[in-house]
Amino acid sequence: MASRTGRRARKRRLQSDINVVPYIDVMLVLLIIFMVTAPLLNVGVDVNLPQAEAHALDQAKKQPVVVSVGKDGALALTYEGVERPQAVDEAELVARVKAFVAADPNVPVYVAGDREVSYQTVFAVLSLLQQQANVPRAGLMGAPKTPEPARK
Repeated sequence: MASRTGRRARKRRLQSDINVVPYIDVMLVLLIIFMVTAPLLNVGVDVNLPQAEAHALDQAKKQPVVVSVGKDGALALTYEGVERPQAVDEAELVARVKAFVAADPNVPVYVAGDREVSYQTVFAVLSLLQQQANVPRAGLMGAPKTPEPARK
């Protein structure tokens, strides 16, 4: 019987390996926690800037180029130095706006469509400006809503 206990003793040797699976699990849980909380952290830094009595720099505001579309689809162009809109046809509109954009690619271009003109007409003018006059961005112009008088 002594030989049997000796065999069992040889089979049950102690292992000296470290089981790293629990450490990997903890690391993955922490990684997920940090990935979830990182976008929620405040990224800004409060800075107390020095103060001085200096004048603000004058930034020249660029006068926009305004393309007006009338009720009947007639086109008019307003730009810096012109008091009243000038009636133009499509070819002249493209040539003038193309010249403005070539001189200054950042010039703002707006399309002011009459309330009663069809959307298709305004869309065609926007398309014309982007494709033929090489306008990178054209905006739509509108008027602020006036409050209606109260009814009694």
